[in-house]
Amino acid sequence: MLLDLGMVAGGLVVLLLAGDLLVKGAVNLSLRLGIPALLVGMTVVAFGTSAPELLVSVRAAIADAGGLALGNVVGSNIANILLVLGAPALISAMAVGRDIARDYIIMIGASLLFIAVAFTGQIGTWQALVLLGAFSLFMFDSIRRGLKARVEPEELEGADPGIGWGKIALFLVLGCVGLPLGANFLVDGATSIAQDLGVSDALIGLTLVAIGTSLPELAATVMAAIRREGGVALGNIVGSNLFNLLFIIGTAGLFGTMVVPPEMLRLDLWVMLGASLVLAPFIWRTAPITRAWGVVLLLGYAGYIWVLIQTGA
Repeated sequence: MLLDLGMVAGGLVVLLLAGDLLVKGAVNLSLRLGIPALLVGMTVVAFGTSAPELLVSVRAAIADAGGLALGNVVGSNIANILLVLGAPALISAMAVGRDIARDYIIMIGASLLFIAVAFTGQIGTWQALVLLGAFSLFMFDSIRRGLKARVEPEELEGADPGIGWGKIALFLVLGCVGLPLGANFLVDGATSIAQDLGVSDALIGLTLVAIGTSLPELAATVMAAIRREGGVALGNIVGSNLFNLLFIIGTAGLFGTMVVPPEMLRLDLWVMLGASLVLAPFIWRTAPITRAWGVVLLLGYAGYIWVLIQTGA
């Protein structure tokens, strides 16, 4: 058990470090090649920050651990809202603007589409293509809207105008090698823990793996709260959840058929949708997420984890 926990912890560390290196390398390479900074932010950076979840889900799908892959994404989306927004709110109330409303509505639509697809009982090739098709439409719309705005390279995390080609190559190589290595450690360790404890791999995915792969979003959101940039924090969460539902599960579904656990249909998908809908009043009333609301979100997440542990879902 201790060895398996060490594999999970080591895998998470490698994933986070490799994902950070991949983002830095890809951002600087893209900007050196003359690709617009905004386009880089919406494609390269978005992909890079979601790479840990992507590699874990693809690796789990190949290993016939579909519950772990689905639990990772559903659990991450729940954690992103209740935990990742709740914890920083204790530091500083986060102002929310309506400029994120369009993407928020798309996120709700993606959640409903994902739930509908999940109720087919499995995520296979055709379900994956439906999710990826919806993701393509979202990206096309985002890029079309984004090119009308202006973002300077220095506004992108990881951008360094003075970085050399050798360092860019090193970042890319380490990121590309580290991600699959970390994913293998994490998935193997997590599935072994599930077997040792006699619980489903979906439960491990919804808790241990989901929280671990949500750490980058938590770190980014805490910094946004400290800087009092609530819009950045919320935009990070909405974008991450969209990527998780449509792109990550869509891609994983092309590598292996993932059977949806019955308990996920009964509880977890609806908790994910409910957590997403909790944000609606803040967005439409442009009301800040205060410390009191942060406590409510965290208590909601603690209650959800308690139910999972009690039911052994």
